[in-house]
Amino acid sequence: MRDYYAQRAKTYESIYAKPERQGDLAELSERISEALTGRKVLEVACGTAYWTERFAEDAESVLATDINQNMLDIANAKRIAPGKVSFAIADAFDLPKGDYNACFAGFWWSHVKKEEQADFLKKLQSRVGKDCVLVLIDNNHVEGSSLPIARTDSEGNTYQLRLQEDGSRVEIVKNFPTDSFMRKKFATFARDIRIHRNEYFWMLTCVLR
Repeated sequence: MRDYYAQRAKTYESIYAKPERQGDLAELSERISEALTGRKVLEVACGTAYWTERFAEDAESVLATDINQNMLDIANAKRIAPGKVSFAIADAFDLPKGDYNACFAGFWWSHVKKEEQADFLKKLQSRVGKDCVLVLIDNNHVEGSSLPIARTDSEGNTYQLRLQEDGSRVEIVKNFPTDSFMRKKFATFARDIRIHRNEYFWMLTCVLR
């Protein structure tokens, strides 16, 4: 997964260019900004900071993390909200401690295997503490727009075949959870769970216990 996104850094934001998705992306941007206004945000897997750029001005502060330095090089070059935003290398399962009251992850949750999701939430709780607002966004599977599912493993994780920059193909975990699955998964770790879906994307907000 790390190598796949390292190769895609320079062209990563092309995924947001599909004309039919622009209305849904605009709605999502407004909802995220509203949820994170005035908050000290820890961002997980920020990539090229596409989403950081959309909510940072309204946040109090943002520490945006990613595991790939070449992603962060692109993000840093954008000079987003100087004085508010900083970037750091970090594994999503080993995030830096700090003074946060919100956490955001865009298009990352779908890449976490189902059997590893509880471990991530436990570790996140230990870093951000009780009453932190968590905001997640990700894809719905839309026939004719999303890549087809290549296979499903014994744990119920689904996979897609992605084309690398060098022309090779790689299999990537890409899960498309139902509302009921997410509510059950988050119930142990969070309260006030709310899920919004438009045609192409979903957004979950909750407060960590």
